[in-house]
Amino acid sequence: MKVGVALGWLARRTWASPASLLGLLVGGLSCLAGGRAQVRWGAIEFHGSALNGLLRRLPNNPVAMTLGHVIVGRTAEDLARCRAHEQVHVRQYERYGPLFIPCYLGCSLILWLRRKDPYRDNPFEVEAYGEDGRRKDEG
Repeated sequence: MKVGVALGWLARRTWASPASLLGLLVGGLSCLAGGRAQVRWGAIEFHGSALNGLLRRLPNNPVAMTLGHVIVGRTAEDLARCRAHEQVHVRQYERYGPLFIPCYLGCSLILWLRRKDPYRDNPFEVEAYGEDGRRKDEG
């Protein structure tokens, strides 16, 4: 690996690391409760166990969610189905770093105040659905 490529790789991971650390904490705790972990496309994925209940309690009832370079999902099948979409969010974390979560939530709030769908109309989701080839209504 060339030095410039290695530095870019390290910079992207460092910039996204606050969210990745949160994801590692959540995923690690799920493994203690019987969950599983795997590495796919440069991200650590956790699934099963307590993550099923956690994700069901979130708005929009997601089957997967990205936190930096960590993706948590209900099942391995859900992760496989959503992988391209969640990888778009990984790249967004690499661009926005610790600003991603406040920007995402801020966009959702503004959309909600404008009586639009805070999830489906969120520009971060629009980009992810646009790049992964799925339609927004396929979730």
